Amino acid sequence: MLDILAITTPIYLAILAGYLAIRMGMFEKSDMRLFGKFVLNIALPALLFNALAQRPIADIINPGYLLAYLAGSLLVLGAAYGAGRYWINVPPTRSAVLAMGMACSNSGYVGFPIVALVMAPVAGLALSLNVIVENVVMVPIALALAESGRHASGGAGRWQSVAGQALRTLARNPLVLSVAAGLVFSVLGWHLPSPLARTVDLFGKACAGLSLFVIGGTLVGLPLAGLGVQAAPVVAGKLLAHPLAVLLAVSALPLVGMAPLDPPLRAAAMLMAAMPMMGIYPMLAQQYGEADRSAAALLVCTVASFFTLSAWIWLLR
Repeated sequence: MLDILAITTPIYLAILAGYLAIRMGMFEKSDMRLFGKFVLNIALPALLFNALAQRPIADIINPGYLLAYLAGSLLVLGAAYGAGRYWINVPPTRSAVLAMGMACSNSGYVGFPIVALVMAPVAGLALSLNVIVENVVMVPIALALAESGRHASGGAGRWQSVAGQALRTLARNPLVLSVAAGLVFSVLGWHLPSPLARTVDLFGKACAGLSLFVIGGTLVGLPLAGLGVQAAPVVAGKLLAHPLAVLLAVSALPLVGMAPLDPPLRAAAMLMAAMPMMGIYPMLAQQYGEADRSAAALLVCTVASFFTLSAWIWLLR
């Protein structure tokens, strides 16, 4: 167990450093937004580009991983949304926000550093595949469900508007653009000139530590009073149901005629699903009036994941 803690403890120490930096006045809370923009718009895209551009296309497009991770995530999203709407009878917009929290992992900020510590050779590839699933499919579906609930009487025209807005947003997303550029370089066998490649590599290496620092800083001041119990179903769904659903989908690949995943990728897929929800979850939920619940869920989930991730890593080993 000590070796598991040796793997996970540095991650949470980095998060704690960000939290203490704000509490001690070294940075302002607003500075975390700037750091976060740097990670999302520069460091993480550089990391994704390198992970894709430096690999042959046959090693990048892993249909088994994409299908299994997408199937497991959609299973959790659909089950959570259905349970919210028809079992506990909450409004459709809130159901969509809760489902998004359970089915969309923090692959870049938390997932990549942890997977890199556990199984470094496949961490970049797993992150790239997760970005494809989460940014191209999962988040747009969740936001479309939330929008449909907020404009339930909008009809087909509103759905078309939501879909069009999602596509326009994705077309400008630096993460999606870096994935597309990396795929082009991989397919064509191109390589950046050495000085430019080293520059991109420098930015990519800044991603892991700074992203964890930002997570810690954003946790300061989140409204939690009376919301911990309400956050429990989302936390359980994210940290337990999501990895189990992905593991089930991975195990079912031979049943649909696909080759089983290599053990490192199999473990990486499950670990990525076992991460807390994405750091921008409260910001996405804020526009639907769910900021308090999502912020509480993010904080509780981040703390609880210290224990659940240690348990998952121990089980994998």
